[in-house]
Amino acid sequence: MLESMTGYASHKGDALGHSWTWDLRSVNAKGLDLRLRVPDWIEGLEPAVRGALSKALARGSVNLSLRVQKEEEQGALSVNAGQLAAVLSAIKTAEAQAAEAGVTLAPSKASDLLGIRGVLETTSEETDTKALLQALMAEVPALLESFRAMRQQEGQALQAVLMDQLSQIETLTAQAAEAAEARRAESADTLRSNLARVLENSDGADEARVAQELAMLAVKSDVMEELDRLRAHVEAARGLIETGSPIGRKLDFLMQEFNREANTLCSKAQSVDLTRIGLDLKAVIDQMREQVQNVE
Repeated sequence: MLESMTGYASHKGDALGHSWTWDLRSVNAKGLDLRLRVPDWIEGLEPAVRGALSKALARGSVNLSLRVQKEEEQGALSVNAGQLAAVLSAIKTAEAQAAEAGVTLAPSKASDLLGIRGVLETTSEETDTKALLQALMAEVPALLESFRAMRQQEGQALQAVLMDQLSQIETLTAQAAEAAEARRAESADTLRSNLARVLENSDGADEARVAQELAMLAVKSDVMEELDRLRAHVEAARGLIETGSPIGRKLDFLMQEFNREANTLCSKAQSVDLTRIGLDLKAVIDQMREQVQNVE
């Protein structure tokens, strides 16, 4: 199936006290350009994700971002003995100085002491990044499946457009063949007229030599080879499209060949009808080449 290089997919998940959001999108590019934004504190995550994308995709400018958040948890509470001792010592000193000054202080309560910064601590388990890495990578296949499904949907529409353009090229090639055949009779008459004119106005001209030169000019203006190659290119392009992606590079090269034959046809035309058909061919080929730029 044909795939477009334009695609988008997102996915949310949670496990091991964490929640996350995947965001994957791509646009057309000559090759595969991967740009990842993933948490660097999860060891091995970036190379693992990069490897999975490289295996699944052939072309496109691909951007992937992953946001991981730790869920709030109520950890175990513990008293920092050192900090508490420092606070009690400070209170004792303050009470002594207040007594000397004749100031009576209200007795301190336990809740007051625990509310002082650093006395009461929350402890929590460290994140197991290996387990988290496995949980995240387990979701990559589903993310890629959703992503490629959208690219294939875009590719189906693109395939219909390309097939229609190939049919237009095929029709114009047939019209060019008819115009070339009609021009052939005119060319023969023109050749005989030119030969007679040269012989009448040239003393001692070699009739055989003049006829040979004029015949060579007629051969150089023949366009049947170009039309045959255009027909072959149409069949080759259809075969490639039917095989499915990745075929973008091959199609892009084939479009260059299409364009070369159309240019040669226009340069050899020597006919208003054939020139018009050649220009129509070039227009369709240019349109098709733009579409091919988005094929994976």
